[in-house]
Amino acid sequence: MNRKEDYIGVFDSGVGGISVLRHLRKLLPNERFLYYGDSANAPYGRCTTADVQKLTLTAVEKMLEFGLKALVVACNTATAAAIQELRQRYPDLIVIGIEPALKPAADQFPGGRIGVMATEVTLREDKFDNLLHRFDAETTVFKIGAPGLVELVESGKGDSGEAEALLFEILRPYVGKLDALVLGCTHYPLAAKAIRRVLGPRVVLLDGGEGTARETRRRLENAGLLGDGPGHILWKNSGKNEEIIALCEALLNT
Repeated sequence: MNRKEDYIGVFDSGVGGISVLRHLRKLLPNERFLYYGDSANAPYGRCTTADVQKLTLTAVEKMLEFGLKALVVACNTATAAAIQELRQRYPDLIVIGIEPALKPAADQFPGGRIGVMATEVTLREDKFDNLLHRFDAETTVFKIGAPGLVELVESGKGDSGEAEALLFEILRPYVGKLDALVLGCTHYPLAAKAIRRVLGPRVVLLDGGEGTARETRRRLENAGLLGDGPGHILWKNSGKNEEIIALCEALLNT
């Protein structure tokens, strides 16, 4: 049976990590997940790197009080800014991050035109630049910021006309010019329908959630830490209101 210390912690700056939790729950149905969203401080994408690190470390300390066997940083911004410090601070904890799915996009479209839509912090960090330089000689990569989209997803409007109008302004220069769009923030898959309406059906949308779930399962299996059920999700959010938890549950099952 699962024990108190058997939670897989899933952390995000808000509700975006639910796009990763969907994959985790599908691949690991017998696990107990602790989902912590820091919606009171969202969005992280416009914070300084130092602030993102501080917010992430503070949230993870709270999560550890519940007992974790693994931590999934289901936030591209927090991964870019804080993953190394988390691994150094907690060397005995399995810590898995997420990165934009640029490799799968480049593999699928060699020599293609790929957009990477991400937050300001993700796009400016060395971690992303190192990833980008692995593929920019073989493909044409466009770095695309999307200010305002995280806030709409956080308010439950990821599939709204308001989101579609914002995305039209952001993506208008790339309509008809992309083979793939990498959704480099975990909030963005929660606006995938609106993105699809702007870009059309031909452009392939890719995100890192499925790969992160597979890596989580691999690490747990190698460590002999796979759970045997029953599966469960414990919801926590720094926003401390019932509406956020209700939104989390709705997004998980959308």
